[in-house]
Parts: sequence; C-alpha cells; structure tokens
Amino acid sequence: MKIAIASGKGGTGKTTIATNLALGLADKGKTVQLLDCDVEEPNCHIFLKPEIESSSAVTVPIPRVIEEKCTGCGICADVCEFSAIAVIKGKVLIFPELCHGCGACKLFCPEDAFIEVPRELGIVEEGKTNGIRFVHGLLNIGELMSPAVISGVKKAAGDPEILILDSPPGTSCPVIEAVKDAEFVLLVTEPTPFGLNDLELAVGMVRELNIPFAVAINRSDVGNEDVKEYCKREGIEIVLEIPDDRGIAEAYSRGEMVIHALPEYQKTFEACWTKITDLHEDALQVEQQGKTATES
Repeated sequence: MKIAIASGKGGTGKTTIATNLALGLADKGKTVQLLDCDVEEPNCHIFLKPEIESSSAVTVPIPRVIEEKCTGCGICADVCEFSAIAVIKGKVLIFPELCHGCGACKLFCPEDAFIEVPRELGIVEEGKTNGIRFVHGLLNIGELMSPAVISGVKKAAGDPEILILDSPPGTSCPVIEAVKDAEFVLLVTEPTPFGLNDLELAVGMVRELNIPFAVAINRSDVGNEDVKEYCKREGIEIVLEIPDDRGIAEAYSRGEMVIHALPEYQKTFEACWTKITDLHEDALQVEQQGKTATES
C-alpha cells in the first residue's frame, strides 16, 4: 500500500505522523519504506536518524545552442512554455533556472541547432533505520524545480509492503507530484480557522485527483469544532486525533520519536492504520463494483 501524508499548510504535524506511523508499523514486523518528498525542507531524518548508504544527483537536460548552426529564427522561444528562452537581435539567450527540460526547443528547431546537457538540481539520499528503508531528496539552494527532485525520490522507491510518502505542505505542483499516484492520502490539519481553510483546499485537490483520503487532526483539543463539523458535513472520516500534549512537544524538541518517548501512543497509531486500511479496502470494493457495472 502506498500512502501519502499531506497537509494544506505547514506546521500541522505531518512529519510527526509520517515518521511515527512508519516506525510503529516497522516495529510490528511490516516491511516499510519512508520517502521524504519535502525536498525544500526535509526533516524526517532528524527523527529517524538513518544511516545514509548512497547518494545520487538529480539532473534535468537543458539546451545549449550550437551557434554556427543557429539562424536566430525564434521558433525555440515561441515553443518554450516556460519562458526559458529569448531571442534578441538573432541571438538565443537561455535561462537555465526556468528550463523544465521538456526538449521542445530541440525538437522544433529547423536547423537542429541544440544539444542537451545535464543540469544538477539536487540529490537523492538512501539509507536505513530501525527496520525502515529511507529515502529523501535535497533541492539545491536557489533552485525552483522541486518536482523533478521529488520524482527522483519516488523513482528510488523499492517494492515494500507499505510505502509512506511525507509530502510537501500546500496544494501546489510539488504536492501533486508527491501524491498523484498514491493509493490513499492522509490529510493532516489542526482545529483552527487557518487549518480549516487549508484543509478545504487539500480536500479539493485529492478529490480532483480521485484518491481516497481521510483526515488526522493534530492538537485536537485546542481551537474550535469547525474542522470536525466540516468533515461531518462532507462525509470525511477522521482516523486520528492527537491532543495538545506537552510530552509530545518535548519529545519533538529533542528529536525523539513519540511512540518511543510516550509508548502509550503506539496504540493510537496502530488504530489509525487499521482505520486507513479499512477505508482503503472499502474504496477498492467501490472501484471494483463500478468497473463491474460499467462492463455489464
């Protein structure tokens, strides 16, 4: 099963849930792999403390002009969807930071005046910790192309029994790249007006992607009841509620795992996983019934 942990905003406790869920399942003998797809600010390694075994660069192909072939016709600039190419007085200017490596300029150039060279965007590191296979990505400072590094992280995934993806916050392109092929998404929120607003955006995203999902509420005993009322109106299951526990905050500040510092939360995460698997199975049954009805 491939599950993504996502949130409409940062600071909701997404990493806390992803790491403790992974560790709890590994402690129960499950084969687990955790992918930290928040490549702009990865932090799962702070808590899991993996032993990094390998590192590889993530690159995209960017164009380089063969000047003696170029006629300055401007077709390359016309077909570039990302404004990464400009032609001024017959001279081609390339802006590597904007290039997505789509290859359109090379494909449509009538003079075959482009070659492609690799440009490094970041790295992907792999390792292991406490029975968990671990992968995270690190986007180079100043780079904009985080989806490419997220894709590199996902390509490094093996074939475990359970694959957990810790997604970036928000609902923009990096998040969609992280969650788009997940089998289930757990949306983490908090019971505040900001939490509700961003949860609504995240719900819209996963519904558009047609991925089964549920909600986890962190610091559930503060704020108001608006998030719960929203979930009730929308028929959204709440599979996890974590109270505003000072012990959790203290463990977090020390870089410790909640289920190790406070063993009583082990059952909380076990119950959460049971609810997720039940909802996932229900979604599969509904999908199969829909296919059967279509075929008949």
